[in-house]
Amino acid sequence: MVRTLVRPVLLTLTVLTVVALLVAGVAMTTSALAGSTAANYVGEMVESRALVAGQPAVSVEKSLAAQAEMAREAAEEAARKAAEEKARREAAAAKEAAEAAARDAERKAAAERAARAAERAAADPRSAAREMLGEFGWSDDQFGCLDSLWTRESNWDHRAENPSSGAFGIPQSLPGDKMASAGTDWRTNPLTQIAWGLGYIRDVYGSPCGAWGHSQSTGWY
Repeated sequence: MVRTLVRPVLLTLTVLTVVALLVAGVAMTTSALAGSTAANYVGEMVESRALVAGQPAVSVEKSLAAQAEMAREAAEEAARKAAEEKARREAAAAKEAAEAAARDAERKAAAERAARAAERAAADPRSAAREMLGEFGWSDDQFGCLDSLWTRESNWDHRAENPSSGAFGIPQSLPGDKMASAGTDWRTNPLTQIAWGLGYIRDVYGSPCGAWGHSQSTGWY
């Protein structure tokens, strides 16, 4: 009787044990599969977030490094161009300043030369007039006529003024301010007066001897 009951009990325990083992195996398998699925999902998420403009995850670091290098090179190029432009502007400014200084120096030198020439002309207006004959197309043989003409008119005095007519200067311009066409310093500069007087003679009489001939016949020119 006892032996008859033991066998079913043992069989039942064996079956339960097998079922328990099966359930445990299924649970372990399910857990492993779940873990694998979760790991795969996380990997996919990481990979999907790592994609930058279609780049695979493994190239993200290289892409960022390349972009940083490009940005650095662009910044260096911009700085180089800015430095070149600054140097160009500074060089242009220095050149302009040097040219302006040279022009100013030349103006001053020209003014000094003109002042010295005016002083020489005031001391010796005849020599100054003789030197200017060639500028108007005449040879030195015209100087005798010019000397006679202006000796009669003003005795070569650049300050001479006719009290009755108002004629002024070496050529006795009437009125005196007509000589302003040759220079604003017509009152004080013998060279300005001589230049105007020679131009007047050329335009009206053709030559100093022509003007002297007219003066001899009429008393004026």
